[in-house]
Amino acid sequence: MTTTAAEPALVLAQETNGITTLTLNRGQRFNPLSTDMITALQAELDRIASDSSVRAVVLASDGRGFCAGHDLKEMRAHTGDKAWQRRLFDDCSRMMVSLTQLPQPVIARVHGIATAAGCQLVAMCDLAVASTTASFALPGVNIGVFCSTPAVGVARNVNRKRAMEMLLTGEPIDAPTALAWGLVNRVVPAEQLDEAIGHFTDIILNRSAATIRLGKQTFYQQIDAALLTAYDVASETMACNLLLEDAAEGMDAFLGKRRANWLGR
Repeated sequence: MTTTAAEPALVLAQETNGITTLTLNRGQRFNPLSTDMITALQAELDRIASDSSVRAVVLASDGRGFCAGHDLKEMRAHTGDKAWQRRLFDDCSRMMVSLTQLPQPVIARVHGIATAAGCQLVAMCDLAVASTTASFALPGVNIGVFCSTPAVGVARNVNRKRAMEMLLTGEPIDAPTALAWGLVNRVVPAEQLDEAIGHFTDIILNRSAATIRLGKQTFYQQIDAALLTAYDVASETMACNLLLEDAAEGMDAFLGKRRANWLGR
């Protein structure tokens, strides 16, 4: 009887000094968000959410591209099955929202193409650093499948006219354009990608984990709320924030002109 080697993990996890790097590991296929890939990534996010030793997450990918979106071959095999399609998009949407609900900041490491749901994945991360070789697109219209779910994340990063340009034309934008439009935070040469991400993670590691956790949660609660509701949510959070030990420590350190010794986890 012959045996075959086990398939490599869809998502690789590496933890170093409080930073967990999750790497999409189907680079030969541009890391499609298949049902299995979504499930694997969701499992990692759920695990990290309850791990207080993780202070930040870097979302990276293997191969030449970051993520080419959903697995078209898989989707085509279920074209007539609405229930299957709805489960796919519900599961993917849950995973995308999990990125914003994760207590730790999530940084996208974008070294190549990020298209359709792959572009959505970048948009849903808290921060994004792209190499000069990266490009971004919502090309579904080119194959008769409007990028409606990717638009949810992208339109919360760039303005409506820019989002509609990407959706209606399907044309890619380069990394400098993505930076100018607000889709990413930094654009650097490929060889400086990890250094630029390290700049953010170093800062995060030197801040209060409890404060960042509370602040991130509140940011996403208020950002799309009506003005009065947003201020109500933020005011409640500020009051709670000032009850934290880290708030007292931070103010004492500032007033005493010394380095803070963060206590909260």
